[in-house]
Amino acid sequence: MSERKKVIRTDAEWKQILSPEEYYVLRQKGTEPAFTGKYYHHKENGIYLCAACGNELFSSKAKYDSGSGWPSFFEPISYDNIETEMDFSYGMRRIEVKCASCDSHLGHVFNDGPKPTGKRYCINSIALKFKKS
Repeated sequence: MSERKKVIRTDAEWKQILSPEEYYVLRQKGTEPAFTGKYYHHKENGIYLCAACGNELFSSKAKYDSGSGWPSFFEPISYDNIETEMDFSYGMRRIEVKCASCDSHLGHVFNDGPKPTGKRYCINSIALKFKKS
């Protein structure tokens, strides 16, 4: 297994690369409003990439309508492409999902998803770019 190359940028570099909205979600761990993201109802076949670095994160084959207001997936393309850590912000106990390449905040994962994994990767649309297959 090859070592993943980390994308390292300064805060100033991220601010130049990302829009203010992308920066808020990806670098400051913000959340876009529910039911507003461009990929919430998206149905095309392809791959969802990290909006900050292009890392392949989720396949359209794992996307489903959770009714949560954000794009939801039952598994990543590879568990090596994401990282998770505990998030105790806002008085809640959640599991944050981050890009393994650039450490950008993507969303959260919950244990209320469909089979086969039982997971719901609840991801901000603004944290994603789409590559049609």
